[in-house]
Amino acid sequence: MNQSRPPIADSSLALLAKGYTWLPDRWRRTGAPLVRTRLMGQHAVALQGPEAVRFFYDERHVERGTALPGPVLSTLFGHGAVHTLDGPAHRVRKEMFLSLLTGPKAVAEVVDRVTEVWDEAVQSWPERPVVLFDEASRILTRGVCQWAGIPVDDADSVARDMVAMVDGFATPGPRHWRARRARSRSESWLAGLVEDVRAGDATAPAGSALEAVVRHRDADGRPLDPHTAAVELLNVIRPTVAVCWFVSYAGHALRTPGVKERLREDDPAYAVAFAHELRRFYPFAPFLGGRAVTDLEWRGEPIPSGTLILLDLYGQNHDPGLWDAPYAFAPQRFVGRPPRPDELVPQGGADRATGHRCPGEDITVALLAALGPRLARLEYDVPEQDLRIPLNRMPARVRSGFVLHTVRTRVTASAH
Repeated sequence: MNQSRPPIADSSLALLAKGYTWLPDRWRRTGAPLVRTRLMGQHAVALQGPEAVRFFYDERHVERGTALPGPVLSTLFGHGAVHTLDGPAHRVRKEMFLSLLTGPKAVAEVVDRVTEVWDEAVQSWPERPVVLFDEASRILTRGVCQWAGIPVDDADSVARDMVAMVDGFATPGPRHWRARRARSRSESWLAGLVEDVRAGDATAPAGSALEAVVRHRDADGRPLDPHTAAVELLNVIRPTVAVCWFVSYAGHALRTPGVKERLREDDPAYAVAFAHELRRFYPFAPFLGGRAVTDLEWRGEPIPSGTLILLDLYGQNHDPGLWDAPYAFAPQRFVGRPPRPDELVPQGGADRATGHRCPGEDITVALLAALGPRLARLEYDVPEQDLRIPLNRMPARVRSGFVLHTVRTRVTASAH
């Protein structure tokens, strides 16, 4: 008797139609320890859970570089980026990012720059309606570029391009082509800056990200070519600008009873818990992809070499087996209980030094812990608007961008 598995239908259209709910829906329908599917004609399996995170990031099992589709490289990450590397080449390139983006000093410097720009920008908010998503993208762009030593003449246009690269990576059509054009413009701008610094026609501030990228040498001892240097500079500033997604989600979350009042208190532990809960509750990355480097087995299920392996991030962050009331926004779940390793995975998992986990994760948390209370301490009106967050749009976002009207006063923390 033929015991081979029946043909599996391609799920590419279902993924586009359902977005973030596609894999969670599949998990609910299967009793197996993994989901088997096809995407873009390729055999794929999906895994979920802390143990799966560790399995996925083990380089003996999965490689990331060959699994990134060309459209994602042409929009979000860039061709030649650290994300396309594995093994020693990845570790040497990644060390540059770790030296720039991790550690209390680096985190504090980025947060200080961004909060200075925020506090200045807020002074103009009473004079006009504010779309929080757009305003936050401009603030984050100005702040991170100042920190990185990158001169910016038009922060608005740079912010639009940074947002476009993130907004169009996971979808066909006009958003995708806007993302490609934004990447082309941005790479050309920054490659020119790198060439000017190397020629002595521009200055890279000592200790800046610009200086680090210009001087970096890869595992082969060679400096980055101008294009690759531009790609990696974008991989320093673009993820910070993408925090605007979570800032607009913060406005949305402050409508939850009791959260705004608690954030107004001078309680750093609650502010960090609020940041973690924003990243857990609201949709950002749906899943990550890698490729099996050899024949593997997961809980008794075979995974042939070359299979596309998906790590379900959104599903894990809403797994009732990991989280009480996973579809309730509840920052208090993280007060006195920081997330365990490989449990909370909005930006991926594993070790930042040896794996592909985002090196800027600490900066993301610190920015949200600083900007969340600042937003909560403002008085403003929320006019009638479309506050829905469609889960079939990837990346999802508040449809209106979260509009504030009549920003009136700043509320000081109760401890002050």
